[in-house]
Amino acid sequence: MTIEESSDKKKTIVFNQERISIEDVVAIASGKARVTLSSDPAFRQAIQAGADFLDRLLSEKGEIYGVTTGYGDSCTVAVPLSLVNELPHHLMTFHGCGLGQYLTPEQTKAVMAARLSSLSKAFSGVSYALLEQIVRLFDNDLIPVMPSEGSVGASGDLTPLSYLAAVLCGEREVWRGNQLYPAEKALEEAGIPPLHLRPKEGLALMNGTAVMTGLTCLAYSRAAYLARLATRITAMASFTVDGNAYHFDEMLFEVKPHPGQQQIAAWLRDDLGVDALPYRDRIQDRYSLRCAPHVIGVLQDALPFFRQLVENELNSANDNPIIDVTGERVLHGGHFYGGHIAFAMDSMKNAVANIADLLDRQMALLVDVRYNNGLPANLSGSEGVRASINHGLKALQISVSAWTAEALKLTMPASVFSRSTECHNQDKVSMGTIAARDCIRVIELTEQVAAALLIAVRQGMMLRMKQNPATTPRPNILSMYEELCREIEAVMEDRRLEPDLRTLITLIHEQAWNCYTEENR
Repeated sequence: MTIEESSDKKKTIVFNQERISIEDVVAIASGKARVTLSSDPAFRQAIQAGADFLDRLLSEKGEIYGVTTGYGDSCTVAVPLSLVNELPHHLMTFHGCGLGQYLTPEQTKAVMAARLSSLSKAFSGVSYALLEQIVRLFDNDLIPVMPSEGSVGASGDLTPLSYLAAVLCGEREVWRGNQLYPAEKALEEAGIPPLHLRPKEGLALMNGTAVMTGLTCLAYSRAAYLARLATRITAMASFTVDGNAYHFDEMLFEVKPHPGQQQIAAWLRDDLGVDALPYRDRIQDRYSLRCAPHVIGVLQDALPFFRQLVENELNSANDNPIIDVTGERVLHGGHFYGGHIAFAMDSMKNAVANIADLLDRQMALLVDVRYNNGLPANLSGSEGVRASINHGLKALQISVSAWTAEALKLTMPASVFSRSTECHNQDKVSMGTIAARDCIRVIELTEQVAAALLIAVRQGMMLRMKQNPATTPRPNILSMYEELCREIEAVMEDRRLEPDLRTLITLIHEQAWNCYTEENR
């Protein structure tokens, strides 16, 4: 992979046989980067060599799974050479049975990037024209409408990926704005001839881990940001309740040297200024503040391991069979199995849900007069006689509890629910796509909790500084507080908070706050 920059400052991700990163996929999915194929003739030759090798085997009447045989348990069924060219279309067609919510265009673009990466490794036996057709979809913003449900994550993401294969051929639907639009008409209007799938190309497109991997790239980016945002929220919550920053002393974390945990503590020290603060009357804060590095640090420490799993999968040839042109072999294996992604997503959703739970407990401290050290009940900004009818953030805390409970409920690992299917051919499957979808839902719920906490710490810091004007936040959290004040107003009278929450969730999705500089990461 190489990166170029165009005149409009958008990056261009060049696909070749080199590695791409999670960040490349995220940039493509978000529309911040374009997609192109390498112009190196050697790359084109490497791709085309696989298709040419399969053509030669066919001319010699060699038996090739999924080319001259049926699929899955039907591999014992011989396909006459006269019907070989129709077989890929049948694979694409009978898998058109997806249901559930459609993947968003952003998610689908991540899936397309993951599939293009795998096919670009030149072990899938596809033509260069197939890769070009995927790039044309990107260029013309023709994003397949892809149902999210129907994959067990082994033999690949067959059903959802059939929708990509179909759109390449001018079938099914693409997104046009928020509406479904016939792919045949969309390709015609863009001047793109529909693709006719060659032998093995249906299998190469569908029999891989692209859906779970694309979703995982997006989940990784959001989870990594949540670790930083939750740390900043913790610092602001500590200031709000007049907490003890000495819980994050550097020496304390030298004796339990998990690097990610140490990083979270360092960020908190930077935000709170341990050296500048006296000890509080309360020697120990409650766990949701004192143990924040130990909770958030689990995710922070796991992220490098998750990256290794995800980027190895992203940069693998993960269909079946694998075409070894150099050795002139067709290798039948199980690279479509999504076990590594399933493990990463099952683990990530656990770590992220624990952050939701941490923030939920911080919210409980902030609104409770028994624990917020002198602030009003429910952080209400109302005073005087009107205080009796105002309830501040009471309902918001209930909602935070609901979102947290739902996130925790989803932490059961999907990968342990393997189901034997397809005449016991697929008798052990990864459930990686379900794990990825679960993880994204846990992340969404945790982002909602974080949005609520941003309202709470913005309100709490205002009340603390109003109560004691001499109390001055350190620059990092003061700057964050001021940014929040520009986005949302204080809650002086009860009002509907949903618009504020939606504003903040959008900003979280955009990763609008640079919570910690690259130098401190």
